[in-house]
Amino acid sequence: MRLLKKHLEETGGKVVTRFPPEPNGILHIGHAKAINFNFGYAKAHGGITYLRYDDTNPEKEEERFIRGIQEMVKWLGHKPYKINFSSDYFGQLYEWAVELIKRGHAYVCHQTQDELKGHNPPPSPWRERPVEESLLLFEDMKRGKFEEGEATLRMKHVMEDSKQDPVAYRIKYTPHPHAGDAWCVYPTYDFTHCLCDSIENISHSLCTKEFQARRSSYYWLCNALDLYCPVQWEYGRLNLQYTVVSKRKIQKLIGGGIVADWDDPRLYTLTALRRRGIPPEAIHKFTAKVGVTMSQAILHPNLLDSCVRDELNNTATRVMAVLDPVKVVVENLADVQALEVEVLNIPHLPGKGAHKVFFDPSNLYIDASDFKEVAESGYRRLAPGQPVGLKHAGYVISHLRTEKDSSGSVAAVVVEAHRTEEVDKPKAFIQWVSRPVPSAVRLYYSL
Repeated sequence: MRLLKKHLEETGGKVVTRFPPEPNGILHIGHAKAINFNFGYAKAHGGITYLRYDDTNPEKEEERFIRGIQEMVKWLGHKPYKINFSSDYFGQLYEWAVELIKRGHAYVCHQTQDELKGHNPPPSPWRERPVEESLLLFEDMKRGKFEEGEATLRMKHVMEDSKQDPVAYRIKYTPHPHAGDAWCVYPTYDFTHCLCDSIENISHSLCTKEFQARRSSYYWLCNALDLYCPVQWEYGRLNLQYTVVSKRKIQKLIGGGIVADWDDPRLYTLTALRRRGIPPEAIHKFTAKVGVTMSQAILHPNLLDSCVRDELNNTATRVMAVLDPVKVVVENLADVQALEVEVLNIPHLPGKGAHKVFFDPSNLYIDASDFKEVAESGYRRLAPGQPVGLKHAGYVISHLRTEKDSSGSVAAVVVEAHRTEEVDKPKAFIQWVSRPVPSAVRLYYSL
């Protein structure tokens, strides 16, 4: 209660949250939910949110990922109260590790990584090692007197998943992207996370459900060192069908040449979604629809697509495009000069303005999919005996004949045009381009 009272005095009773990504990859759609939950919950209660990089494994972390994470948080419209690194606290964390040994709650162990694998590894024969001996050996670890894997610092605690004595520190002779080569011993997530939360006076430690098994370790460590202990709250992570969001699996896809990079538009990383043209507001709507529950649901990407359409419907300026162009010859308008047609930027929102496009009968194209020489049942676009309207142009065109090249492909469709008010309403209106701008269009499907 004394520590809680001190915490409330220092924070003024504000909600304090943090978003703590590991900088070993690019953020994905699941992180967007975590970002919006942490920043949104704090903002709704007049609180603050830290962006804290969980940079405790120098082997997998890169400077480009540190920059990329910050860029994506900003793209989503959030501004952290402060940007920190777990490595900023390495000195304090090391002192607390020494104190944990002195209190009899940690020891230096020499079991190998292979021996510690699995659900029931053998108990450590060094668990009851004298405190003074562990202190000397931990100092030797810091001074680089052991090889990697020869010694670890372990905490005397059984986790909720029955894992006994989780590792607190291990040796890694790898320069750190933020701390440089100042350290060769690095704390683990289990040791670092709760203590950094305590240092930053976090009030709500919000995390996904797979960390529920580490909750007892989180509380135990803060209490073992007599430090302020935040409250951990878990929620179900966001999973999507037909994709992978695991950073390890995405790395494998990139390494195998299956996808180009982290921003390949078939992925659901935030850089890929941005490259695809998805606005951040659509991602906010999606995460709000998903909500925060304890259930581990796997969602269909159609839900995200629906949110994207809803957002773009009200914000995206419309353009006309044809992917597989077929020339249209308007026989009865050969002498008509090009017209400028005014088109609303967003059809149902006149207040969003308009733009002008040329309608030039001598330079007109439609998409090959909008014309068939033999109309199938249910086909509503241009075909012999079936006229079609041209969007925004005020004309309805009727097929006269088809011109083909030497290979038998359609080279041009010859039509006649009439004003829409002069003929019956056609079954459909199609896109067209006149005096077009050549464009690169990327077509992609789900992985």
